[in-house]
Amino acid sequence: RGSAQASGGGSVHAGGSLRLSCAASGFSLNDYGVGWFRQVPGSVREAVSCISSDGVDTYFGDSMKGRFTISRDNAKNLVYLQMDNLKPEDTAEHYCARSLCGKQVGPHSMDIWGKGTLVTVSS
Repeated sequence: RGSAQASGGGSVHAGGSLRLSCAASGFSLNDYGVGWFRQVPGSVREAVSCISSDGVDTYFGDSMKGRFTISRDNAKNLVYLQMDNLKPEDTAEHYCARSLCGKQVGPHSMDIWGKGTLVTVSS
């Protein structure tokens, strides 16, 4: 069935940056959109960003706009989430998933997930 594996998390101070990567196993990421999500234990999963299969449509949650960018490298079969000016409230487990991406509605119709990567931002 495959999986979408997130990596690149770590611990940074507020104002720092991290770049997360999403790699696919069992299918080619080039043919699909990708969504990024985050979740804090005990809280609802939150949509962070997404990118369509052709890279034309992207979406960012309100608190991420202006700080995060999303891109894809089809040659490497990877999707990146660049996170700048990180804040303590960005601390969460981050996941990527195979999904559709709407500019207004964000990621939807997710069908393949994988393990997350932890982002910790200290003040």
